[in-house]
Amino acid sequence: MVVRRSGVDPLRERPAVAVLVEEVIGDYTDRALAGGLPRLEDDRAAARQVLDAVAGLGPLQPLLDDPEVEEIWVNEPGKVFAARHGRSEPTTTILTHDVVRDLVERMLRSSGRRIDLARPSSTRDCLTVRGCTW
Repeated sequence: MVVRRSGVDPLRERPAVAVLVEEVIGDYTDRALAGGLPRLEDDRAAARQVLDAVAGLGPLQPLLDDPEVEEIWVNEPGKVFAARHGRSEPTTTILTHDVVRDLVERMLRSSGRRIDLARPSSTRDCLTVRGCTW
């Protein structure tokens, strides 16, 4: 809601979203220290998760940010693979069907496309936020 109110476009203005996330996490931490809320175990990890969810591709974002990852593919929600140095390897990333659907919709939206269940192959070559085909 903070991002929406600010008018910041999360897909195009990630640094501005990062500032907003840091402010919200800081506010939460202050309130937690005052005893009103449970403390976060790791403020930085929480901020990263929120930023990835709002301005990235959620649980896939750490893989996208890893310069050694050449390719990512999702065979099914519980089977996410990455290629590093030309070799496929399973990841520890586990998605749900809803998360996969949301990620596909987000990727397609950034390319100006939409999901067409009548022609699913038409969604195959969209561009991700980083510009890679998936």
